[in-house]
Amino acid sequence: MTSPLIIGNWKLNGTRQKIQESLSILTKEKIIQYKKHIDVAIAPPIVYLSLVNDYLLKNCTYFSNQTKHKYIELCAQNVDINLSGAFTGDISAAMLKDLGVKYVLIGHSERRKYHKENTTYIAKKITTVKKIKLIPILCIGENQQDYDSGSTQLTCAYQIDSVINLTGIQAFKNTIIAYEPIWAIGNGINVCPKHVQSIHEFIRQRIALHDTHIAKQILIQYGGSVNLNNAIQLLEQKDVNGLLIGAASLNMNTFIQIIQTIEQYLQNKLY
Repeated sequence: MTSPLIIGNWKLNGTRQKIQESLSILTKEKIIQYKKHIDVAIAPPIVYLSLVNDYLLKNCTYFSNQTKHKYIELCAQNVDINLSGAFTGDISAAMLKDLGVKYVLIGHSERRKYHKENTTYIAKKITTVKKIKLIPILCIGENQQDYDSGSTQLTCAYQIDSVINLTGIQAFKNTIIAYEPIWAIGNGINVCPKHVQSIHEFIRQRIALHDTHIAKQILIQYGGSVNLNNAIQLLEQKDVNGLLIGAASLNMNTFIQIIQTIEQYLQNKLY
C-alpha cells in the first residue's frame, strides 16, 4: 500500500519566531514516532525554507544506507520556470533543491487567480521541476460557478489535458495531483467525501486514457478545508491518497492531532 502524503501548506503566514515555535512543538511531541504509515511534509513561506530545512536536518532525521533522510520533508509553495538568469525576485527549482526541498506546489488556485498563471506557464513549471528531479504537485479544481453548473469534471479534465498536450503523459510519472475545489478552500465547507471520491476517480480515469500504469501509481491528494473531523472520512475513500492541509496546519497541535489520528487509523486498518 502506498503511504498517504500529508502536507501542511502554511501559505503567507508565520514569522521566524512563530515558525521556530511550531517546529519546536513538532519535536517536543515526538511526531516522528506517529508516522510509520504516512509521509509528512510542510510548505513554509519560501523565505523560511532554509530555516525549516536546517531545523529538520538537526532534529528530524534518520540514516538509511548511510544516507541521511528527513522524517518530515520540505515542500515549496512556488517555483519559477527558469533555472537561472535575470529574473529578479524569482526562485528556481535548482535553488529549491539546494535548500532541501522535495515537493513543489504548482498551479495552486491562488497562483492562478492572483498571479494570472495560465496552463502553458504551469506546464512549463512542471517540466522545469522534473528536470531537477523534484516532485511537482499539480493543483487542480473548479470554482463556485463551475461547481454550480455541474462543470467540475470538465474543468479538471481541461487542467489535466493542458499539461498532457504540452508536455506528454510522462509529465505525470512521479508527479502528484492535488484536487482542491476552490469554493471549499479556507472557508470551513466540508465537501462530501463521496463527492471527493467521485472526482478523484474521474481524475485517475482521465490519466488512464493515456497511460494505465501511471494512472494506477499516481498519488491524488485532496485539499479544501481539511480538518481533524473530516480527515479520516476523506482518506477512507479509495482514490484519496493524501491531504493538502491549509488553515488546520497553522495550529501545530491540531496538525499533530490530525497526523496522529491518521496514523492510528491506518495502523488499525492494517493490523
